[in-house]
Amino acid sequence: MPQAQAVNPLMQFVPLIFIFILFYFLILRPQKQKEKNHQNMLSGLNKNDEVVTSGGIHGTVVNVKDKTVVLRVDDNVKIEVEKSCIAIKKKA
Repeated sequence: MPQAQAVNPLMQFVPLIFIFILFYFLILRPQKQKEKNHQNMLSGLNKNDEVVTSGGIHGTVVNVKDKTVVLRVDDNVKIEVEKSCIAIKKKA
């Protein structure tokens, strides 16, 4: 009668470790890079930068405060939005 070979317990975790490494490089690391780039963009906002909010509002930065920015969206129309709502800064 043939006996089943004992499987090394460490070898059972190799696929799980491989999946975690794959998950890290495909999902977690790029998300952290994207968040870091977004924070750098927010900290570098200056007056007269053209931006787009996450709600799709296009405007020009008039004033930068600690947690908010004032945007000019039209002649004589200014709104104050949270910095975190700024999605992109347009290229000049």
